[in-house]
Amino acid sequence: MTPNLLPDTPKTILGIDPGTNLLGYGLIRTQRRSVHLVAMGVIDLRRCADVYIKLGRIYERIKGIIDSFQPDELAIEAPFFGKNVQSMLKLGRAQGVAIAAAISRHMPIYEYAPMKIKMAITGNGQASKEQVAAMLSRMFSIRPSTMPPYLDATDALGVAYCHYLQSGAPAAPGIVPGHASPSHSWSDFVKQNPDRLSRQAAPQRPAPFRRKT
Repeated sequence: MTPNLLPDTPKTILGIDPGTNLLGYGLIRTQRRSVHLVAMGVIDLRRCADVYIKLGRIYERIKGIIDSFQPDELAIEAPFFGKNVQSMLKLGRAQGVAIAAAISRHMPIYEYAPMKIKMAITGNGQASKEQVAAMLSRMFSIRPSTMPPYLDATDALGVAYCHYLQSGAPAAPGIVPGHASPSHSWSDFVKQNPDRLSRQAAPQRPAPFRRKT
């Protein structure tokens, strides 16, 4: 599916990292190369023992987030096929319910593999959650005191930003809220910001995304 909004049209993207215990969400507002962090957090379901009640709460909470922030598009992380069957089943259910909530609000939906998201954010498809969170905190100038306690939230923010890049926006990992970055590629960013990258995440140009059919 091709995004239905032009790159210079303002839009809000909702990113979701699905889970049945902690489900992360992140929202960004974009226009051309200006990107603002709107909100991020988690839906905490750890105290709920019944799996079907959990799914119902995910559905209602996602609809509530959509109604509150009015996002234009949903970007969601696909379940990782390396996980065991039971984990895949749980994640698939959570993802399906979140997608159903977006469908009920007539939102376009886009799915991205975990490796693709990590590549878009850090330049390394094998990056850790901590590396993704650290890079996003630099991109959006998030103070350590305001960083969420759970990495599910920053994972979801990463999904939203990955979709922004795949929508035709320039790959500008040095961007900060409300300002255009002078870098146009990973190589430019590394030259201009050698001290802002983790040594473990050697940057490289992300490969073109091809959605499975």
